[in-house]
Amino acid sequence: MGLVYLWAVMLCVSPCNAPSVPESLVVLASPPHSVPRGHTATIPCWLSPPQSAEALEVRWYRGSEHYNTPILHYQENKFVDAAQDASYAGRVSFGLKDATSGGLKTGDVSLKLINVTLHDAGTYSCFVSSDQGYDSATVGLVVTATGSNPLLSVVWKEDNMVNVSCQSEGWSPQPVMHWSDQNGKLAAANVAHRNDSSGLHSVHGWVFVPSNSQVSCSVGLQSEEGKEARFHLGNPEKQEKSYGGWVAFGLLFCATTIGFGVMYIKMRDKSKPRNDPIEEQPLMPQASTVSQQYDQSVFHNIYVNVTPEDRNNQYVKINGLRMRDGQDVSFPDGQKVTCLTAIKGTPGFSSGKHYWEISLRISPNIPVKQSWWVGVTSASEISQHPDLSPKASNGFWFLSSSKDVENQFQISTEPRLSLPTHVMPDKVGVHLNYDSGELSFYNVEDKSLIVSLTATFKGEVFPFFNPGKFDQSPMEILHRAEQTQGDTDTRNHVGPTE
Repeated sequence: MGLVYLWAVMLCVSPCNAPSVPESLVVLASPPHSVPRGHTATIPCWLSPPQSAEALEVRWYRGSEHYNTPILHYQENKFVDAAQDASYAGRVSFGLKDATSGGLKTGDVSLKLINVTLHDAGTYSCFVSSDQGYDSATVGLVVTATGSNPLLSVVWKEDNMVNVSCQSEGWSPQPVMHWSDQNGKLAAANVAHRNDSSGLHSVHGWVFVPSNSQVSCSVGLQSEEGKEARFHLGNPEKQEKSYGGWVAFGLLFCATTIGFGVMYIKMRDKSKPRNDPIEEQPLMPQASTVSQQYDQSVFHNIYVNVTPEDRNNQYVKINGLRMRDGQDVSFPDGQKVTCLTAIKGTPGFSSGKHYWEISLRISPNIPVKQSWWVGVTSASEISQHPDLSPKASNGFWFLSSSKDVENQFQISTEPRLSLPTHVMPDKVGVHLNYDSGELSFYNVEDKSLIVSLTATFKGEVFPFFNPGKFDQSPMEILHRAEQTQGDTDTRNHVGPTE
């Protein structure tokens, strides 16, 4: 009896003079239960053997100190709300532990909890009593939240080594991070976890790898498939000797394996001393680690109606705001042939923030355009033979795609990286912040950042386009009509139809 008395005091599930537990009233519960944040959880609890619980007292509470302020209190065939925990008001009821359950009539006293929050995670006590005795059981509730796609940063070090860091945030519970390369698993040099004020977890880790590695970083929960970001690091010294066509641009960007992800790359030119003055730095773009969020209201206020300059270039056809390669001309052979269709736009910018959009699918019946360049240039005029190789692309900052290299982006940076993507955008948004030296590209449909470049802009810069060659789908600059405040999604397509 002494052991039974001590057990009752430790659990605090009933007054100390409560009767002993009869064999006919046994409460059972399932192992820890997991549910995504915002969903409905049913926490199973039942009587064994099955018997009606309609006339019994049922309490659900968290922690022995909250026995008298339960989440749910049922007694004498009705719910008692007088002492209910206010944070659960309107969110709790009895649920069914499985599809075959008969509810209270068969002793199923499971707790149904809607709109689950991170605060709801923890241990729950299920207490059932009658005139003859009582019993209780505990069950854990794990509330999960899926975090952001892994964000990768790459910094080139000496001796052809690369420092690759990976970070992701917005997880619950604490996520795990896994690294691998072409030879198998990698051990991270350091992994750190952090909690924010809302209770969500973030993780950050990094590894040192050779510059020709194929690296993958995966972040996820123990019981679920993680989100992955991966890329192939090329050897810049070898790649300088063999570049051509669209592959000559440089950086190839990727998405995660489960969708259109975001990656930020930071480069350091090893040939330049760190203390070089800014004015002597080359105008070579560098990918930024600064995260830029798509803000429709802000972009609406800085939207610019850009127009392509039609200089009667025989290699490109311009109809209003639509552009494509010349259909009835013969392109000469050579590496720079894709530069023949490069187009400068107006107006130019020497300060401030500006935003414009380009459609790569002008009709649902026309395939999305595969070959294109979009960005800005400091060239006042674009010759028909500009040298845009990685070593000579000063004054050109752009995002590009090629049908010759499927499911990849190219970016005018150096050295080059090969990175796959699974989603090609229908519309690309371009955000130029001249004063801070940032150029960002967005997937307009899903409002996600593709990449943000940093550079030192000098003088006036102009919008820059290239519809490529042998791609029948045109690209179109989207003009936005005058709008009243709040009407932020109206566009006026003034270009003629093809």
